[in-house]
Amino acid sequence: MDPLVLLFLSSGLFLGWALGANDAANVFGTAVGTKMVKWRTAAIICSIFVILGAVISGAGTSGTLGKLGAITALPGAFMTAMSAAVAVFMMTKSGLPVSTSQAIVGAIIGWNFFSGSPTDINTLTKILITWILCPVLAAAIAIFLFKVLKFFSRRVKLHMVMADAYTRVALLFAGAFGAYALGANNIANVVGVFIPANPLPVLQLGPYLVSSTQQLFMLGGLAIALGVFTYSRGVMMTVGGNLGRLSPTAAFIAVTAHSIVLFIFASRGLEAWLAGNGLPTIPLVPVSSSQAVVGAIVGISILQGATGIRWSVLGRIVAGWIATPFVAGLLSFIGLFFLQNVFNLVVI
Repeated sequence: MDPLVLLFLSSGLFLGWALGANDAANVFGTAVGTKMVKWRTAAIICSIFVILGAVISGAGTSGTLGKLGAITALPGAFMTAMSAAVAVFMMTKSGLPVSTSQAIVGAIIGWNFFSGSPTDINTLTKILITWILCPVLAAAIAIFLFKVLKFFSRRVKLHMVMADAYTRVALLFAGAFGAYALGANNIANVVGVFIPANPLPVLQLGPYLVSSTQQLFMLGGLAIALGVFTYSRGVMMTVGGNLGRLSPTAAFIAVTAHSIVLFIFASRGLEAWLAGNGLPTIPLVPVSSSQAVVGAIVGISILQGATGIRWSVLGRIVAGWIATPFVAGLLSFIGLFFLQNVFNLVVI
């Protein structure tokens, strides 16, 4: 691989590392924090399935980001991804919650403004609607699953030891599904802006040809997995402390609801099935893992009594979601200006 290409890709890989370090907590955080699942076990399962999700099902959401802004110059893609990564880092250091999905969308719009490229309003509207729909849908699914589980638990009496074993297995399966959905949906945030530039040559492995896009998905998945292994432990151990701790059963419901939402917005198979049956299709858009899990937790909290929700914390979370794309867009515009006018690089 050309070292210069790897340098330009480093911003996307850094964003992938940050995503793995933070969003793995949405998949396994409560299970690890309650000691239902060991951290090492969670990290291994999360890493394997996030890579599988990125490679197998990552194409759908990446196409949507390409419609929002097709960045064909590699230096421009580098600065766009770097701006999103820096915005995520800045917001995290400020104690505000972040969303890589919103950061990369804001950075792409910043590139559109700098380059004079029109922003596809239909695509942008679709993305904005999903940002609202994502936590609401996660809350609705969590409420439904909670009621179903409560219904069956009243009719099936399990010994405490057996119930504990079933809960641990359920959390492992939910985590694996969640990691797959995270990779499938959020890989677009990590490498989506690099796809139009085709930075990597086609790789031949025996009779198989691996395209630039497939290689990007693999590299992005590995970056997310590296983030899981190197920096997710502390986040996993502390997740949920602000909104309130969940029981292992409620944690299973929250992770499952979060995973279903991420999978719905990434599945081209589901989109094709809905279209084939004359039903409204669901947009293939990278959505926030944090939004989904917060929505699921709020849904469960509503059933258990809304007084358990810390509204001030929820307000800070929403404020962080709103601020992130604006910060990323501004950083992208300024960074592109410097690359073009100070370093004389072609960014458009």
